[in-house]
Amino acid sequence: VQLQASGGGLVQAGGSLRLSCAASGNFVSIVEIQWFRQAPGKQRDFVARASNGGPTNYAHFVEGRFTISRDNAKNTVYLQMSSLKPEDTAVYYCNLMILEGDARIADYWGQGTQVTVSS
Repeated sequence: VQLQASGGGLVQAGGSLRLSCAASGNFVSIVEIQWFRQAPGKQRDFVARASNGGPTNYAHFVEGRFTISRDNAKNTVYLQMSSLKPEDTAVYYCNLMILEGDARIADYWGQGTQVTVSS
């Protein structure tokens, strides 16, 4: 299984971006989606989580501005980011828990996509 993240870029404060994370390969389904971010010199922080049949959770600093979603037909998950702030500048990573054909659930990370918000 491989993950391909995309959608990052440079945007002005108040703007929007939509990040995508496409899973490819041989697997049954995506069980859980998480997004993290890491700013220069800082630790990787949790941003959002969505589980099959479970609640969607957001970090307090993105609540109400970011929305996590998925397109099962495309095996792609998204992070819609609105009202972006300079402090949202970071490399964003998708993390998927994937059910594979042998009933094993494996953990995969995307390569990261840079989001830069200018003031």
